[in-house]
Amino acid sequence: MIIFPAIDLKDGQCVRLMQGDPNRSTVYGNDPALVARRWEDEGAEWLHVVDLDGAFSKEPRNRDVIASILRSVSIPVQLGGGIRRLDTIREYVELGVKRVILGTAALREPELVEEACGLFPQCIALGIDARHGFVAIEGWQETTGIDAVSLVRRFSHLELSAIIYTDIHRDGMQSGVNVDATRRFLKSSRFPVIASGGVAVLNDIHVLLPLISAGLAGVITGRALYAGTLDLKEALSAVRAYIEEQQKTASKK
Repeated sequence: MIIFPAIDLKDGQCVRLMQGDPNRSTVYGNDPALVARRWEDEGAEWLHVVDLDGAFSKEPRNRDVIASILRSVSIPVQLGGGIRRLDTIREYVELGVKRVILGTAALREPELVEEACGLFPQCIALGIDARHGFVAIEGWQETTGIDAVSLVRRFSHLELSAIIYTDIHRDGMQSGVNVDATRRFLKSSRFPVIASGGVAVLNDIHVLLPLISAGLAGVITGRALYAGTLDLKEALSAVRAYIEEQQKTASKK
């Protein structure tokens, strides 16, 4: 299970929102590239970057900042936020983004997801942001009548690299992860799932570890890292220890 430190970009700064509300933001750094290097230095294997301005304006707004992040680290980066066009996907892939996340586009233009998966195999992830089980789009400002499970099934024939599943009500709230909802969602997906929303302390990492066998490939955490309630090195050590123990147990059988 990969732990993804989140770097959310707004007005060129590294911020975190509460429940996706742009009016409830906290600035955690004026140099996102420096923040990215910090997480890499602490052992991060991937970074999760979101162009919040892009998500709200429906087109990329932080290209230069994203480029500076990519230049500053050697670990892979997954990116989402305001990506609605094939040429934008191509631009980011050529820039060095390893995984492009499509969210609103999956509902507005499902053919874009299909074409992107064909052109950039294993580089496209589906971002599903759920509010009470229903998909939210347009930077979480609009909740649809489409349930998250149905959306996954709609694209089950494609070769997506992952599903990023976010529980909006818990995102940025440090209220604990929704383990039951994550477990139910895992049962509906044949793709690796990356959970997001609610991570507050180390125990939130521990309670997710048993879901690895069900297809949980990672967890995204932001505010907990910036606020200091979760230590990245400790979280990474907990994951390694769990996997090593599982491997030892399996070898004895």
